[in-house]
Amino acid sequence: MRLRPILYTLAALAATSTAWAADPVPMAAHRAVYKLTLDTSRGDVTSASGQMNYEVTDACDGWATRQRLALNIVNRDGQDIELISDYATWEAKDGLSMRFRMRQTTDTAVTDQVEGTATLDGKGGTGTVHYTVPQAKDMKLPAGTLFSMAHTEAIIAAARSGQKFLSVPIFDGTGDKGAQDSFIVIGNWGPTAAAPYPELAKLESGKVHISFFDRDAKPSKDKPSGSPDYEVGMTYYANGVANDLMMNFSDFTMHGTFTEFTETPPHC
Repeated sequence: MRLRPILYTLAALAATSTAWAADPVPMAAHRAVYKLTLDTSRGDVTSASGQMNYEVTDACDGWATRQRLALNIVNRDGQDIELISDYATWEAKDGLSMRFRMRQTTDTAVTDQVEGTATLDGKGGTGTVHYTVPQAKDMKLPAGTLFSMAHTEAIIAAARSGQKFLSVPIFDGTGDKGAQDSFIVIGNWGPTAAAPYPELAKLESGKVHISFFDRDAKPSKDKPSGSPDYEVGMTYYANGVANDLMMNFSDFTMHGTFTEFTETPPHC
């Protein structure tokens, strides 16, 4: 099983014209810790728990992010499995370049590792990914691809304008297959009725659901044609902070909620 890092694969999406033409979104540099609990299981998983640490740093000319996701899973045979995903990126604030690194382990053995850089040929244009790990190779990115923080800015801009359904190619640096196709639904955007921290209570927010589709996937018994590779739901706040995560890993679903949240100053 591949554990895609959550907040950046759950980056928000918008049509290209909306993403690039919208007014700037005031993103919040912050640190957050999420408690992860099992919500539903449709397969071999009998119990699961974990934690996600997530940090966004304002590096003035770019956004630096770090995310560590740790899950402990027990299957029907009583086997206890530890899954850890460690993910870091730097993305230019103009949305045209990024560096990425992802390492995943299962019971300390490395099961997935990706590193490289990516660039876009102007806003709304095509682009190129240069991988250095697991092997050196270049891949093209389709026109309209958005990187991680640009996605987050885009969904907020789309929500402000009243859009409900959006689709766009996304590249986040969590795999070695290039961009994915994505579809997003935005609902109930407006004043926040309640929030776990006062910094968020004064902001608008809404429910978001994102489906991710591998561009080169072939139908199979376990994954019929048209089925998403991964799905997630969340509450998004107007400063780019997410809470109340619902992460669908196909055979089981995890729920993530804040245990810590702190806004942080710029690091110029």
